[in-house]
Amino acid sequence: MSGSFGQALVYLIHALGNLFLLAILLRFLLQAAKADFYNPVTQAIVIITTPVIKPFRRIIPGYRGFDFASLVAGLLISVIATYVMLLLIGTMISPVSVFAWAGLGIADYVLNIYFWAALISAIASFIAPFSGHPVLLVIHELLEPAYRLFRKVMPPIAGLDLSPLFIFLGTRFIENGLVYPLANSLRLPPSVVLGFW
Repeated sequence: MSGSFGQALVYLIHALGNLFLLAILLRFLLQAAKADFYNPVTQAIVIITTPVIKPFRRIIPGYRGFDFASLVAGLLISVIATYVMLLLIGTMISPVSVFAWAGLGIADYVLNIYFWAALISAIASFIAPFSGHPVLLVIHELLEPAYRLFRKVMPPIAGLDLSPLFIFLGTRFIENGLVYPLANSLRLPPSVVLGFW
């Protein structure tokens, strides 16, 4: 399918697929971070993603707090969405390349989740440092394990926590030094891969 209608469908699948993939990846990351699942934000994520993840849980067990069923579900959703978008624009590539792209898209998405979460957290620490807003609590719980690792390397200096800076630099370093070069080598337009915007 070609023309403006096909492009509109590709855009719609890409946008909705990215939103659903975000929910799945947040579920995986928040479970790994041992977040509070009584928070209304995390409860909404669970409600949205459970119908898709539940069948995978029957065959893919979790391990040490990591919900691998969520990752596999996210990967398959990304692969299927990519195939559909490729059909709509009239392009076909090998299944191996699609799986590789889907994996890179998920890796890039996770890096961007941490980057934007750290940015929101840093801004909120100045605007509303003691806010109990559910979204800010989820962001704090998501970032705290990473912050702890960085604080071991660089403890706060005169009360200034540099952990968000490490996340900013670390995510961009991995993205520009590893993800993008690998993505460029596969030569597929990012507009048809979930995780890339």
